[in-house]
Parts: sequence; C-alpha cells; structure tokens
Amino acid sequence: MKRIVLTGGGTAGHVTPNIALIPELKKEGWDIHYIGTENGIEHSLISKEKDVTYHIINSGKLRRYMDIKNFTDPFRVVHGVGQSINLIRKLKPNIIFSKGGFVSVPVVLGGWANRVPIIIHESDITPGLANKISFPFASKVCTAFPETVQHFKGDKGIYAGIPLRKELLAGDAELGRKICGFKDKKPVLMVMGGSLGAVAINKLIRNILGRLISRFNVVHLCGKNNLDTSLMDVPQYKQFEYVSEELPHIMAMASLIVSRAGANSIYEFLALKKPNILIPLPLSASRGDQILNAQSFERQGFSKVLDQDTLTEDELLIAILDVYANRQKYIDNMSKTNHTKSTEKILELINKLAK
Repeated sequence: MKRIVLTGGGTAGHVTPNIALIPELKKEGWDIHYIGTENGIEHSLISKEKDVTYHIINSGKLRRYMDIKNFTDPFRVVHGVGQSINLIRKLKPNIIFSKGGFVSVPVVLGGWANRVPIIIHESDITPGLANKISFPFASKVCTAFPETVQHFKGDKGIYAGIPLRKELLAGDAELGRKICGFKDKKPVLMVMGGSLGAVAINKLIRNILGRLISRFNVVHLCGKNNLDTSLMDVPQYKQFEYVSEELPHIMAMASLIVSRAGANSIYEFLALKKPNILIPLPLSASRGDQILNAQSFERQGFSKVLDQDTLTEDELLIAILDVYANRQKYIDNMSKTNHTKSTEKILELINKLAK
C-alpha cells in the first residue's frame, strides 16, 4: 500500500491545503498519516477527517522576536525531531508532504534522516521561516505564486498554486442566506480576518455597520471570542466565530469580501471570482508576507488593497462602495486565470517522487 505522511500546522492556512488533498489521496488508495502537535489547530481540524491516522509530536514555535520561550522551545524542537525520526522509521512512508508552520520542521528533518522524499508547499510570495529551514532537506518546493520560485536555488521550486477543497467550489448561495437568516435579496458583504480573527477589521466594520446595512447584508467571521453580543439582534448582520462546513455556502452568497491577505483565502476568492478588499497584516504584526500577497493580487487587478495603519472608517466605507460598483471589472480580471488545477498538479508530483 502507498503511504503518505502529511504535516503542517499552527494556523488554519497551514492545514486547509492538506485537507484539500486528503479526499483525492483517498481516491488513489493512499494510506494517509498526519503528524502534528497535540494542542495545535491542525489536531482539531484533522481529527474530523475519516481514515487519517494522527500522530502527536512535540515542537516549539520559531519566533523572529524576543520571547522567554525562545530559550525553551529549541529543546522541544529537538525532542520533536527525535520523535519524528522514530515514527517515520516505523511508518516507512513513500513520501512526506509538508505545508509548513513550526510543527513541520521536526517532521521534515525526521523524513530526511530516513531518506524519505519530501515535498514542501509555500503559500506566500516570500518563504516563511519554517520552510526556509526545511528547504535544504526537500526534494521539491511547490509555490503558490510564480514570483516565489526564484527564492529556491536549482530546479527545486515549482509553481503549482494552492490546493482548494472541491466543496468550496460547490457552494449554494440560497443555503448561505438561510444559514445567515437573511430574508431579502440585498447584496452580501462578507468580512473575515483569518482563523484567529482580526480585531482591527472587526472594530472598523462594526463602527460603520449602521451605514453598511442600509446597502448590504453583512456576514462577519470575526474569530474566536470576538462576537459582539450587543449586535446579536441586528437582522442584516450575522456573526460567526469560525465556520467550516458552512463556508462554501456563505462564500457563494457573498457579493464582495473584506479580508486579511492570507494566501489560502485570497486564492479561494480568485477561484470563486469574488471581488475583494484586502487589509493585510501590517509590518508591526507580521513579516510582511500578507502585504506582498495583496500587492501581487492588486497588480493583477483581482483586489483593492488598504493599509490598516492609516485606514479610517470613511475610507473603508468608500472602498466597499467603490469595489461593489465596479465589481464586474474585478470579476473579468479574475476570469482570465484558472487556479483550480493546483490539486492535480501536486498529486502528479507526489506520485512521481514517491519511492
């Protein structure tokens, strides 16, 4: 039996592409194992997948800033490497597919020590720290953006896009309206800030909510513990901390999206041809990857980008009204591309490299 080990975690963006691959791997008869941490989001998301065996290892977060845990987490990483070496020796997989995040580093090193072919996937334009560390040990690196290939020497880098869940492309807009309780046919503004939410975006949207709901129904994915109980009874406004099975239907219903600029999310908007406004994480809170992602999409005419550090409520409202009024221009630009074949490209590479 063909056996594959998947890894990746820390945020949903390091897990959802693996979730997109899983049903296709099952169709091809792969025995699927996932290596992650006990308390990471990868555990809660992958535990919902049938016929996927989950293995727990230790790992430490790789930080670019000062933190007391920087002195203890290296020992957790070393422990995780040892666990991964022993686990992979026992599993004897044909190949490892790593989506990145700090949990992936011990798994990649463990796979390399056991001479297992390794494919890494990088979602952002510039490689993250975990993938920078893992790159020398990989057979190939799949990139989401064509610009990223240049960061990997030799012929290791391959532009492949991002695997998307097929169910995402089969959402039902009417079901989305029922889920949100929207009774009329007003256009729907969808607001999301990633799996952890975005406090700055949440605050801006709620401060202009009265003006928004005169034109739109608003569905707001606000992140864990970020619900505003004072707004629960506003019929044109529906809040969720996080959605999973409902997401395809909510996205199908959306006329316009306001979002962070995580690579997985913006490629979903592109595949669904949803006009969007991107408010990337600022440099004060990130390494700048979302800013570069957003700039790439704006250059291609897929998105309008706003700067969180200078953004006012009036500017956000004007941008929402402008993008909605000119939505067909964005839809036409997105219609010129086809980013729905990434899963097939990556599966082909997995089968080619599997020992």
